[in-house]
Amino acid sequence: MSNLFVVGNKYSRKDVYKILDVPVEKQGGNWNTGYTKFEDDFFIFANINSAGRTGHDYNNKFIGDYFQWFSKNSHGINSPTLKSILNPKGEIYIFTRDNSKELMFTYHGLGEVKLIENSHPVRILWSFKDHENRTTHPTEENELLEEYYEGTSKRRIVNTYERNPEARQKCIDHYGLSCTVCNFSFENKYGVLGKEYIQVHHLVELNQIGKKYAVDPIKDLRPVCPNCHAMLHRKKPAYSIEELKDVMLHLNS
Repeated sequence: MSNLFVVGNKYSRKDVYKILDVPVEKQGGNWNTGYTKFEDDFFIFANINSAGRTGHDYNNKFIGDYFQWFSKNSHGINSPTLKSILNPKGEIYIFTRDNSKELMFTYHGLGEVKLIENSHPVRILWSFKDHENRTTHPTEENELLEEYYEGTSKRRIVNTYERNPEARQKCIDHYGLSCTVCNFSFENKYGVLGKEYIQVHHLVELNQIGKKYAVDPIKDLRPVCPNCHAMLHRKKPAYSIEELKDVMLHLNS
């Protein structure tokens, strides 16, 4: 049943009913409240950056090639529904729309779990099986993406780890706002628009950081530009600052 929908095309719920041949008595209900199971497959209908018809406004959004999605508040990590979603017999079909008043949803493909956060509501990061047919979405939150990249080679449940803004600021106060790798300055390049902008890289892999770990802003963090940040994470474990500098040095020699 995986080829019944075309990635990037728009479908209403009625279209989905027709394509799947859903009996009238099984339409509506959970189909209208976020996600539901039909036969062995699950269907997720998510609102992005807007509240759903129930009034709940979850932080559903694309982060690069991944889709951040939240369960219903009533479904914990051990609820039967989420257990079934995390270990489906069939496929996970993911549809999104930008406004709850829209009838049409965009189909994004077959999802597979890359990371589960045991929060309330449960947060899941989905990747997609059919990569070649998908449009990559801009990465607006590189630091969040970095957090998710850690340990994505296998499915796992993690505790919530939130970056400490005070640690970030102490790192910047110590090292400045230029990239530690390439010395790029956003303010020098873009003027007022780029003032005080930089990303912060964790030298300690996030999968090694437990909830009792105290981040040292000077020892553990470095300011980096988005390009160098992405290159540092081109392998696992990540390249060190020194290794990436060597790569650039050899290219320019």
